[in-house]
Order: sequence, then structure tokens, then C-alpha cells
Amino acid sequence: MTLTDRLIAPNATRGEVTASLSVACAGAALAFALAVHANLSMLCVAVIALVAFDMFGGAVVNATGAAKRWFHRPGRTSVHHLGFVAIHVQPFILASVVPGFGWLTAATIYAVALTGAVVVTTAPRPLRRPIAFGATAFGLMVVTSVLTVPHAVAWFAPVLLIKLLLAHLLPEEATG
Repeated sequence: MTLTDRLIAPNATRGEVTASLSVACAGAALAFALAVHANLSMLCVAVIALVAFDMFGGAVVNATGAAKRWFHRPGRTSVHHLGFVAIHVQPFILASVVPGFGWLTAATIYAVALTGAVVVTTAPRPLRRPIAFGATAFGLMVVTSVLTVPHAVAWFAPVLLIKLLLAHLLPEEATG
């Protein structure tokens, strides 16, 4: 398996790779600039940039046809999808290094993402897409209106929810 197969998905097209890496780099660059502007330590800046690369790139990667085919191939279950969501512990990584990004905030963001994923994966298949959008909309309300996070990482929770609940959990739908 090549590096591209691991980072994007097997059989990703040149366009999918280009879009994914371009958005990952642009997101990391903007997050880097926001963190530098906030006078955060170089450790914080580096961690924020790496997390941004993963979040922004992952939001695009998970929406590609190649990733949809890979993550929703035969034999993949809700347990696999919930496991993918559960391993996204970046809220706790941010809480460990970013001043003002508290552990309660990290736990809330993590719980919102995981709860949304449970709601989506347990919904009847024909309703998963609208329920995923509803769970994301509700989650966005919580993470942007109830929680207080430093301005330099205000993008994090919304992008995480898009990456996981909308891009990853939803299979490709047949067009016709």
C-alpha cells in the first residue's frame, strides 16, 4: 500500500489527491498564521498546524469517491465507523497544549462528535444523510454557542464535525 493509499485512499484520482493535499496545506497555513498572530508558543503553533492539516485534509479526503469506496466497502460496519470517530482524540491534544482550550471543552467536543456518530450510524439507512446533517447542525450550535475556545482554534470543532459526521459517515449515494 502506497503513502497516497494510506493518506487518501486506494485508487484515489490525481484530482482527489490534489484537492485533499491543497486544502490540508491551506488549512494548516491559515491555522499556523492564526496561532502565530495569537502569540502562542511554537509548540502550540506546531500542534495547531498539524491538527489543521489533518482536519482540513481529512474533511476533503473523507468526501472523495475513493475514500467512500474504501471506508464503505463490503464488510465495514457501524463499529468500524464509530471506531474511526473514536480515535479522533485531537480535542484532548489541543487541551494539553493550547492555553484557554480546557479539558471540559475537549470532552464536550469529543462527546458531541461521538454522540452524533452514534445517532447517525444507528439511524435507518434511508435517514442517515438527513440525520447526519441534523446532528452536525446541532453539534455546530453547541460547539460555537455554548463552548468558549481561543480564537486561534475556533475553526477546529466545526471542521471536525464536518470531517467525521458528514464526510466520513455518509456513503456515496448512487446518482441517476
